[in-house]
Amino acid sequence: MKIHFIGIGGIGVSALAKYYLENGVKISGFDLNSSEITENFKKWGVKIFIQNSKLKYEKEKLKAEIKNSDLIIYSPAVSKDDWQIKLAKKIKIKCQSYPEALGELTKKYFTIAVCGTHGKSTTTALIGLILTKAKLDPTVIVGTKLREFQNSNCRVGKSKYLVIEADEHFASFLNYWPKIIVLTTLDPDHLDFYKNFKNYINAFKNFVSHLPKEGFLILNFDDKNIRRIFSKIKIKKNWYSLKEEKAKKIKKILKIPGDFNVSNAFAAFKVAKILKIKEDIILKALSQYRGSWRRLEEEKIFINGKNVKLISDYGHHPTEVKVTLEAIREKYKNKKILCVFQPHQYQRTYYLFNDFVKVFRNLKLDKIIITDIYTVPGREEESIIKKISSEKLVREIKKDQKVDYIDYIPKQKLVNFLKEIIPKFNYDILVIMGAGDIYKLKDDFKNN
Repeated sequence: MKIHFIGIGGIGVSALAKYYLENGVKISGFDLNSSEITENFKKWGVKIFIQNSKLKYEKEKLKAEIKNSDLIIYSPAVSKDDWQIKLAKKIKIKCQSYPEALGELTKKYFTIAVCGTHGKSTTTALIGLILTKAKLDPTVIVGTKLREFQNSNCRVGKSKYLVIEADEHFASFLNYWPKIIVLTTLDPDHLDFYKNFKNYINAFKNFVSHLPKEGFLILNFDDKNIRRIFSKIKIKKNWYSLKEEKAKKIKKILKIPGDFNVSNAFAAFKVAKILKIKEDIILKALSQYRGSWRRLEEEKIFINGKNVKLISDYGHHPTEVKVTLEAIREKYKNKKILCVFQPHQYQRTYYLFNDFVKVFRNLKLDKIIITDIYTVPGREEESIIKKISSEKLVREIKKDQKVDYIDYIPKQKLVNFLKEIIPKFNYDILVIMGAGDIYKLKDDFKNN
């Protein structure tokens, strides 16, 4: 069998590609940009095509790869009018979106799916780690890279267990058929697709209905929206709360900061108990978790002779920004903290504008820089781009408020600005936050 992946550099599609590659399936891939992920596939002997000036010379080779494929799997971000998909359909090659392809796998395995607005990646990672330590040999597909899985977003096991991160964007998770669902949190998000919170909630209710009669639904009691919406649903429910004694025990052993991570760990604990894993194995696995790529990821760097702790985090929703930065502030009480935040998508910034304003007005950091919005190709509306900007967001945050610690700095000026301001004002910690390419900022310091 041969599969061609369109958007193979994406964190989800790449995990599925790796799953098939490790199961002996021949694969090839295409992406708009080269990345660490695409370069890794090349090292593994996979033919990778990148959209650049060179592609016009390789287009015939790419066409040949498509024609020799039995299946095309594409990212949900790829238009169905994409020429590769059109070519495949013309010659009667089966085409599936990433969620559709993953959905077929969920029917073949005992699938544990983690959904929710926040905490999906960490909770999925923790469940995968516990099952691995318990020698249940799971397959894990997660939206981040894990040190415990050789810095990969996919672990291929040989057992019946599949642990996945179930993304709600484009209602992708409605393709999945799990035996256990974890629902971490519910906040308005992806309103460019859902239009309102009611539609967003209904998608989650629909997903929960995919559980079989013998299935389990694990719910966060501390989330008021989850409590309000799911309390009356007639299905086996397992609630978890930070008020429980077990949560306090987990907090003592957990190495990653923040009550939100204690909550994620407790959700993983509940899954493990359903699977009858011994408690000492669960707690040991939780205590060994060191965090994942771009989730409160820490390292030391030098900026103009100043030794600085760099914390990189994927947070891009107002609630994530709030709880993550509060956790950093709590952990480093007496340190001077500077945060650079890159808003993710014009659509999200527009729909959640007032929430961002409220969050940033109330954060207790020494300095916050908001840089240019990261745009996602093919997912933005021109009418919204014209209405919103980082400058507008900063102006609104500072309007009629004594908020003098927040400024806008264009992305191209960030490195020089930070090299000047960090040693001058003796900042101890630099937080770079956002789901776009802001994490690459650390490489700019290393290369200067």
